[in-house]
Amino acid sequence: MRIIVADCSAEYSGRLNATLPLAKRVLLIKADSSLLIFSELGSYKPLNWMTAPCTIKEIVPDTQDVQEAGDEQKVAEKVLRVTADKGSDVLEVTLNHVYSDQTYDLGEDPGLIKDGVEDHLQRYLAEQIERIGKGAKLVRREYPTAIGPVDIMAINAEGEHVAVEIKRHGGIDGVEQLTRYCELLNRDPLLAPVHGIFAAQTITPQAQVLAKDRGFTCLILDYDDMKGTEDDSLRLF
Repeated sequence: MRIIVADCSAEYSGRLNATLPLAKRVLLIKADSSLLIFSELGSYKPLNWMTAPCTIKEIVPDTQDVQEAGDEQKVAEKVLRVTADKGSDVLEVTLNHVYSDQTYDLGEDPGLIKDGVEDHLQRYLAEQIERIGKGAKLVRREYPTAIGPVDIMAINAEGEHVAVEIKRHGGIDGVEQLTRYCELLNRDPLLAPVHGIFAAQTITPQAQVLAKDRGFTCLILDYDDMKGTEDDSLRLF
């Protein structure tokens, strides 16, 4: 990973044209030659970038060009030209003054390990199945169907089947998925009627409206509370 802090300007040309005027910025160059330009303000998103596959070339102005420019004209220390390997896109970054230019070997990254992903939520809810309703009993996790497994199949206090679809963040797509499962399961006379529960840590207002229209129940899952319940069950005192 190469990190450069410099006064720079940039020109992007190709499928679109964009210009960054001269300012102090941070350039991040990855091992695959991807280049990203960041500023102090704004969000995590770079101001401009070129992603792999691409080729980066470092151009240093000739000494003669610097001499001819004289003191009145500021000459760039170097130019970074990044070209897309597929297509005609070019990102050219002109560095007028470099404050820092450091390279670091970050090694192999193990990747992001998420806490509270759908599998954890599914396991906790299966262990605490009465969260869907008092008297509920678990049939099984990953209940198989011809179009994919239902996250949880349960039986409610009335002895009727309940299909539970679990998401971290519930949107309309999740409700549509639960709809397909319930429509298929309700064709089986040994299972029907099958009710639907859409469970997630957060559910968008649009998804809640659609779920209600389809006759489903929405269930908000408090991951910390569910995890704490599991921890409590392991204590002797």
